[in-house]
Parts: sequence; C-alpha cells; structure tokens
Amino acid sequence: MTDETPAIDPDVPPSGEGCAECVAAGGWWLHLRRCAQCGHVGCCDSSPEQHASRHAREEGHPIAQSFEPGEDWFWDYAAARSVDGPKLAAPDSRPTAQGAPAPRDRVPDDWRSRLHPLAPS
Repeated sequence: MTDETPAIDPDVPPSGEGCAECVAAGGWWLHLRRCAQCGHVGCCDSSPEQHASRHAREEGHPIAQSFEPGEDWFWDYAAARSVDGPKLAAPDSRPTAQGAPAPRDRVPDDWRSRLHPLAPS
C-alpha cells in the first residue's frame, strides 16, 4: 500500500469483470466501482444492491475507483467526497462490450424503475 494513502494499494488487481456479489447471486448492476485497497468490484449506489458502498462500510475500505470505461475518478465513501489516487493495476475498467446495465441476460425490462436516485458512487 502507499505510504500517503493506506486505503489504496495500486498493485492489487480487480476481483473480476462484474460485481462479485451480483454475479454470485444472479443479479445485475448499472455501473461498477473497484475497491482501491483490495480490488473488490462492486455495483454503484444507483444499482439495486449497492455492493460497492456496502463493501466500503463492512470492510473499512473507504476508497473506490470507477470501474467504467473512460473513467478514472476516485471516491472516498467515509468522507463522502472525491479524492485523487494513483493508477491502479490493470485492467482499469470492465470490458467495454459488457455494456451497462449488465449482465444483459439478467437485466429486467423495468430496470430503470429499480435504480436508486443518482449518487456520486
């Protein structure tokens, strides 16, 4: 981990290409966030299950980075603000072809009505 920010370990790869808990439970997500400390990939706070912020609370890993193509911002859940962070181990996003929401075969027709109001994470 870095000396400057112990909640960020730039050498840890992401846990997978999708939300770990949603994959295991047969669920779906809107966007993905990657824990900057352990690499856990979870779904955003607009997603039905909000696994990324739950991971931050339960594991005490406050900082996540967007795991969406073309996005490199970090969010500190504990401080509720954006923060700077280093380049993390590859890959830096979900596969572009995955799309959002995903996985496509599990997304219900009424998915928009199941989202939480927009949140920064």
